[in-house]
Amino acid sequence: MSDGPASGLGNALGLYVHWPYCARICPYCDFNVYRPKGDDEALLAAMLADMAHWRVRTGARPLASLHFGGGTPSLMTPQQLAAVIGEAERLWGFAGGAEIGLEANPKDIDGFSGLASAGINRLSLGVQSFDDQALVSLGRDHDASLARRAIDAAQRDFARVSLDMIYARAGQTADDWAAELGEALASGVGHISPYQLTIEPGTAFGKRAGRGEQLDAPPDFAADLYELTESLCADAGFEGYEISNHARSRADQSVHNRLYWEGGDWIGIGPGAHGRIGRASAGGRAATEAARRPADYIRRVAGTGSGIAGEEALAVADEIAERILMGMRLADGLDIHHLHATTGGGVNPDGLARMVRQGMVEQAGSRIRLTAAGRLLADGVSGELVP
Repeated sequence: MSDGPASGLGNALGLYVHWPYCARICPYCDFNVYRPKGDDEALLAAMLADMAHWRVRTGARPLASLHFGGGTPSLMTPQQLAAVIGEAERLWGFAGGAEIGLEANPKDIDGFSGLASAGINRLSLGVQSFDDQALVSLGRDHDASLARRAIDAAQRDFARVSLDMIYARAGQTADDWAAELGEALASGVGHISPYQLTIEPGTAFGKRAGRGEQLDAPPDFAADLYELTESLCADAGFEGYEISNHARSRADQSVHNRLYWEGGDWIGIGPGAHGRIGRASAGGRAATEAARRPADYIRRVAGTGSGIAGEEALAVADEIAERILMGMRLADGLDIHHLHATTGGGVNPDGLARMVRQGMVEQAGSRIRLTAAGRLLADGVSGELVP
């Protein structure tokens, strides 16, 4: 298994493993997360059984990626990780260049070498900020000094390291963000994922915002910070290969995420995990979601062999829309011939012509992609392309 990503992931298969537990739940997070419940081994056993169910369904397709997300999967022990990786190897095997990635917190620095020994070959580190006050307001359980030590430690143990950063926070200036992003870019890692802070309903931040508190930057200033991000990353040699992801090279890009954006299949294992999988007999794709609460997931696997709580056959129109909205996030854009070959449909020709005239989309042969102006309004522009 090499450490670099595969290319052409539209026909690939990935495995996503959701570990739902966090030592602390961040106030901006709307993921399916819980405080540890002491049922780790029961949950691990359920995940392994669920994988066996999925192997029967998918057949013998090698995995292009295996990604541990959450939650905080760096709370898993090396033995637990090795059990999942070993079972994935036994059931499916890994394609050449397969990525085995994990999302980690800086506070788990002492376990990084164990993660690597278990088989993880790419670490995504949730740094979020180098400003101590901002880290407190974001509910993080590390400070800037620990983040810096974790970055150095990660690069000693892993050939491929990515940093998650959050910007467009209330009160953050352009100079503040330039300094933080500049430090991340100069850290030696090959991948940066800078995300604008978004206030999601139902989160602690969402409740505070509902009471009138301003926690994020105004939209116009957030757009300015996005353009600053693009410029600083480009100047540092990081290509913005996706709207919120920048890499030094193709080899540094995320296979896990590219598989989503390029329309590959993926299996979702663990509480609340989502999946997309081709329907061999009926055609098209199915959207799956596992039972959300850990206890429900464990019971469902014990009773049925599968953790799936909901499954929906995507209508052709829904599949087309999803592939357009995901594919247009990539700097490479969307191949409309491939879209037609996959779904039998295509983009809205009137919408495409309108977006080209307005300078939001450019077309070269069968490939369309967002311009710099279009990337600022990506969801809206891409929505105009949906039939």
